[in-house]
This record gives sequence, C-alpha cells and structure tokens, in this order.
Amino acid sequence: MYKKTECVAMLLAGGQGSRLHALTEKTAKPAVAFGGKYRIIDFPMSNCVNSGIYTVGVLTQYQPLVLNEYIGKGGPWDLDRVSSGVTVLPPYQAKDGADWYKGTANAIYQNLDFINRYDPEYVLVLSGDHIYKMDYSLMLKAHKKTGADATIAVLEVPIEEASRFGIMNTDDDLRIVEFEEKPAHPKSTKASMGIYIFSRDILEKYLTEDDKNENSSNDFGKDVIPAMLNDGLKLYAYPFKGYWKDVGTIESLWEANMDLLGRDPVFSLRDRDFRILSRNEARPPHRMGENARVINSLVTEGCEIEGVVQNSVLSSGVKVEKGAFIKDSVIMSDVIVGAGSTVNYCIIDSNVKIGEGCVIGKTKSENTKVTVVAGSTELPAATHVPDGAMVDHAYLENPDAKEVE
Repeated sequence: MYKKTECVAMLLAGGQGSRLHALTEKTAKPAVAFGGKYRIIDFPMSNCVNSGIYTVGVLTQYQPLVLNEYIGKGGPWDLDRVSSGVTVLPPYQAKDGADWYKGTANAIYQNLDFINRYDPEYVLVLSGDHIYKMDYSLMLKAHKKTGADATIAVLEVPIEEASRFGIMNTDDDLRIVEFEEKPAHPKSTKASMGIYIFSRDILEKYLTEDDKNENSSNDFGKDVIPAMLNDGLKLYAYPFKGYWKDVGTIESLWEANMDLLGRDPVFSLRDRDFRILSRNEARPPHRMGENARVINSLVTEGCEIEGVVQNSVLSSGVKVEKGAFIKDSVIMSDVIVGAGSTVNYCIIDSNVKIGEGCVIGKTKSENTKVTVVAGSTELPAATHVPDGAMVDHAYLENPDAKEVE
C-alpha cells in the first residue's frame, strides 16, 4: 500500500562521469566523495528531506554498486519509511523491450509506474551531480502560484559563460519564451540548473509522446522542454540565489572542495538549520583556523576551531571562536564558545552558547572545583562564572555561586 504524495522526486544518478576520469572508473559520479566525508548525492537527497519531500526515486545505471550500497534503505536521510522513502531504480528489461536509459527523459519515462503508484500532483526532477543547498518547497510554491505546467530552476551566470549552459529567455513575469541550448550568442544569463517541477499529467503526456518519436534524443533540455514551448504551455523560470556547482570535471570538483575552506567559506556545510545528511554521522569535517592550536586533546567530528584547545575533550559540532581559550575541560556537542572567552576546568553540556569575552571557571589547582554549565544555557557576553558553580537558567537569574557536590 503506497501513500498518496503531493510531490515525488526523481533523482537522475546514472551518469558515467567520464570527465572525472579515474574517480569514476569504478563508481557512479553521484557516489564520488566530497568535502571530506560526504558523497555528491548527499546534497540533492538532503535537499529533498530539508524540503519536506520524502518520496524519492534514485535512477541508477553506470557502475551502480557503490552508490546502491551507500543509499541502502535511506536511513541516514530519514528516507527509510514504510509507505514512502527512497527507492533505487535501475534499468530493467520490460515487456516492450526497453532496457538501458537512453536519455534523461527516457529514464523518467521508464519509471512512470513508480511515480504513478504514489498518485502525485507534481514531479520534481533532479540531477545527482551538483553541489548546492536548496529548499525545493519554495520552488513548488512558486510553481503552484503561477499555475505553470513546468517550472525550471535558473541561476544567473556571467554573460561570458552563458554559452556553456542551456539558457532560458523569459518575459518580465519570468515566463519562459525561448530555450537555447548552449547558444553562441546568448540573449540572457538565466542558466538552467537541470532542476524541474512538472505537473504530473503534463509530464506523462510529453514523455509518452517523446518515447514514440524515433528522432528524439530523449533528453529534457533538447527535446521535452522545446516541445512544451512549441505547444504554448506555461513554463516559468524559478531564480535561485544560492551556491550551485556542477562538479562534472576534475577542476570543478577541486574548486567546490576549496570553496568549503576559510572562516567565511563560499559554501558552508555548517548551517545547523539545513544540514547535509550522509551515511556517515551528519557532521561536517573539522576546520582549523589559521591561528588555531589543539594540544593534547580529543576533538570529535564537526568541530570548528579558531582559538586554543588544551588538554580537553570536545564532542561533535563544537565551535571555538577566534581568541577563545579552553583548557582542562569537557565540552559536549554543539557548544559555541564566543570570541575571547576563557573556559577553564569545566564541563559544558550540549547546545550551550557562551558569549564573547566570558570567563568560565578557574585554572585547575589543588583547591579548584569543576564548573558545570547545563545544556542549552546561553551566557551573555562578558559573563564571569566562578569555579565550582552549577550554571543553569535559574543561576543566571540569581548568580549566587552553586558549587558542584
């Protein structure tokens, strides 16, 4: 029994990725590692979950073993649901003789039965080889508002690079009036991101017609989208403002990894409200700032250190800002230690926010007692907490020292 779903996502993940050379000799491009602990496919799959879309079909073809094993039942992405979740869709031999996916449109056409079992109103088509964070629910909202038959996500690119992309020419209302595939003389800079939302009945009609056309290359950009425009359907562009990178070449894959570095990276994996999920624990790799020092400490994954950590244990996701100093302390997960703060001989529970310039605890000595800060406590800037205090919300209202028993 399948649960009716408003929108089904179809993720095209069968590409060979020949321009990545040795990286894709034995694995599909979406399974290539990225950012120290992720794989490329983590991004569109995480985007789906962060957008509230929990029915995802992943269309595989080239060297699928690693990718299939990695996806598994979808648990790390919360896609191991009973009546929805993620389904890997390899090509198969059907009664009509169809087998290998002949193009992006044909791949979706061969899986119309999968789509229809959920009886969706809309179908979201994605590529499995792009690095970006995007809330697809906002694009779906725009699709409904315009009453579009299809909505195509576009990214503004420099005019000198526009010839590398499929370009969407629009009117003032963002209705698409013309599509040009890699034009020599582009008329606009709205580049297709290969992200489409279709009204399901329209998509099925045009995919069926495309499959019957022996002269078609069975591609969305080259065949299906132009056919819809020729028939006067309502196609709209959806402008995307964030980071997006096609990592189809060695150079672009390297650049995208480099974009993760720095205190204010071009593309951040540290957004706590829009996490990129992975079969690994959903934490980004460590980042050590140029002035950071870590001495005789255990630092768990996902930490971001700009200050000094000495003789301490840091759980996952701890952020130590510039000039902060931590010594002889145990810091639980997702703690933020503000710039210039000092933490000495403490146990800091999870999700604590220590403001800038705070002094928490005291240098360990024979008579010093451990200072404890309870979970989810927020300490204002310049707060001073004596050793032995037990800090919680009540303490902040009446900061009489409460020593640990």
